[in-house]
Amino acid sequence: MMDWTDRHCRYFLRGFSPHALLYTEMITAAAILRGDRARLLGFDPEEHPVALQLGGSHPKELAVAARAGEDAGYDEINLNCGCPSDRVASGSFGACLMLEPDRVAECVAAMCASVSLPVTVKMRVGVVNSHAREPRVSIREAVTKYDEADYESLHEFVGKVRSAGCQVAIIHARKAVLGGLSPKDNREIPPLRFDVVERVKQAFPQLPVIVNGGIRTSSEALGALSWCEGVMLGREAYHRPFVLSELHAALYPNEPQLQTSREEMLERMAHYTRKELARGGRLSSITRHMLGLYGGQPGAREYRRFLSEGAREAGAGPELLRNAARLATGYRVST
Repeated sequence: MMDWTDRHCRYFLRGFSPHALLYTEMITAAAILRGDRARLLGFDPEEHPVALQLGGSHPKELAVAARAGEDAGYDEINLNCGCPSDRVASGSFGACLMLEPDRVAECVAAMCASVSLPVTVKMRVGVVNSHAREPRVSIREAVTKYDEADYESLHEFVGKVRSAGCQVAIIHARKAVLGGLSPKDNREIPPLRFDVVERVKQAFPQLPVIVNGGIRTSSEALGALSWCEGVMLGREAYHRPFVLSELHAALYPNEPQLQTSREEMLERMAHYTRKELARGGRLSSITRHMLGLYGGQPGAREYRRFLSEGAREAGAGPELLRNAARLATGYRVST
């Protein structure tokens, strides 16, 4: 979710569920150590609970970055060992780290020693190095196959990071392909192996497991929660944020339900936008995360066009969001 789940996106999504644990986009430890730390780690208090997702492979750097995250007020520190992007792998972090369980364990131990927060690890069920596979085996064949050797590697990885102090395993139920597939293909071509994640849960009953990958509906999420402790949603929540409201209603039936009409969400974001613009922020940086709000509704196309084009106009402000709500509402009424 790099370049997606920034602080504006997280504030928007928080309006749909008060309990969902939100994750930052992956931020490299090196960027935190050498860059604009305040800008990289800044977030609105309403985002809580929120986890800082780190990328890196150097224990000392990750320890310092984790401590900076704790000082900034995050609720969890997460090490990403699941992203298959080429630009991530070239920096020796992300999914390629699953091939180095001892190094990851050292990183986790260093992070745990530097913070009092939970330290968690996001991973895949396996990794395929497209450049190291046998030439006669296609990438599609390599990602489809899952044998006992694949599981033993995953078991070893989980065991070592658990022993190092990892408190939660977040497992994307697909293999990651290093090189040869785009990030989009990495999310679609490797088959989902929820059975493998469930096997990990059975092997490590005391380790909380969160499953990720391919879950699109609240009913699918609730089904997974019958055997694991949590479900992570990515692009589905981004494009269809009301799935978070559906899950909140199902999981917390005795709590007052949120007022999450689309018009109320836009009014909430209008207040947020006024505050952010006063701080020098850009309207388009906020509205780009809100284009899916009317997905599947009459007037959705007009709403997206009005919001995306209007956000680029000079002098545009919070009233743009209120007008977008009126436009969408009027379109539904007229049709």
